[in-house]
Amino acid sequence: MLLASSSMMLGTLGLWVLLPIAVQGESIWMVLVLLGLFLLLLLLLGSIVLALLRRKACRVQGGPEPEPEPEPGSGRDWSAELPELPELPELCFSQVIWEGGHTVVWAGQLQGKLVAIKAFSLRAVAQFQAERALYELPSLQHDHIVRFITASRGGPGPLPCGPLLVLELHPKGSLCHYLTQHTSDWGSSMRMALSLARGLAFLHEERWQNGQYKPGIAHRDLSSQNVLIREDGSCAIGDLGLALVLPGLTQPPTWAPTQPRGPAAIMEAGTQRYMAPELLDKTLDLQDWGTALRQADVYSLALLLWEILSRCPDLWPDSRPPPFQLAYEAELGSTPTTCELWTLAVEERRRPYIPSTWHCFTTDPGGLRELLEDCWDADPEARLTAECVQQRLAALARPQEARPFPESCTHDCPPLCPEDCLSPPPHCHSPL
Repeated sequence: MLLASSSMMLGTLGLWVLLPIAVQGESIWMVLVLLGLFLLLLLLLGSIVLALLRRKACRVQGGPEPEPEPEPGSGRDWSAELPELPELPELCFSQVIWEGGHTVVWAGQLQGKLVAIKAFSLRAVAQFQAERALYELPSLQHDHIVRFITASRGGPGPLPCGPLLVLELHPKGSLCHYLTQHTSDWGSSMRMALSLARGLAFLHEERWQNGQYKPGIAHRDLSSQNVLIREDGSCAIGDLGLALVLPGLTQPPTWAPTQPRGPAAIMEAGTQRYMAPELLDKTLDLQDWGTALRQADVYSLALLLWEILSRCPDLWPDSRPPPFQLAYEAELGSTPTTCELWTLAVEERRRPYIPSTWHCFTTDPGGLRELLEDCWDADPEARLTAECVQQRLAALARPQEARPFPESCTHDCPPLCPEDCLSPPPHCHSPL
């Protein structure tokens, strides 16, 4: 009995001795788990900090980002930023004809004449000032550039009073809208194409005229939505919102245009569908960016020329062109992604389809194809200048160099009309 009691006491004592050891082991495991969680948290925070630093470095490389502009009523005095803009009581707003991110284009009247009114939100004052500065260049007047009338401030009805550009109105709308609704014979198509090339050549040219200096300008957002149709059927280039003054060789000593803030600002571009391959893959030549941006504009011009020619009945044996499609719409649909455009235009080097019937209309059978291919070449340095495009189009447009289809051509040249041509026409706007 005594022995059993002693054994029980020893067992109890052993249990109390081992218990702290077990508790101590549990604590060590808990510490190890907590330490592991702490290290994991540090690793996560380090990854976040590294990503933020890389993002900041990219921003510094591309130039400072604009400071976020607060909404109206946030305490910022917007009127102080636009003190010189007059209000035009006689300016009437009629209807919205296009609406974008920070701009709305209205049809309206000024002193009884129809005008287009480009209204900027209070967040887009810098964009307004940049576009206004281009339009107010003393030597920018040209038949095939949308005419600037005046700058003002105001708004329709109770809407906030913001900056306005008052521009020439073209009731026929954008090139995209016009081509969707109409076909054009050879002469009319050449009028549109030639006037478009003339307008772009004028923008690109650095020149002195009547003692006034005009710098070279890259448009950077040529699209069939940003080209308008005049009453005579010719084109006028609009929307200089992304246009950029280029470095010059003959500028006066006092000329000091605003310079782009780093590579990111230079490579900024507009509508993705019309972006040149070197903009899609970020290989634009930044050493000679003035020439490079001109070359990128010519690529966009080639796509617009293809769109115009695609609606010319004279280029089809049955005089029935397919419904209008934007460049690359047959291949990629109406809303292509940047990745899809990169794969098609950069990696595969594909371009819009040129039907063989186009070779049969002029005495220079390869003239149209050669012109387009020389404009949208994958090598920017191999592309034509806008001035050269104008000269080539002028030669093709001469009546003696155009003739009807020979009888054999209707058999030798298969029609285009793949299944993609049967898709409905796109919805087009008329921005300025």
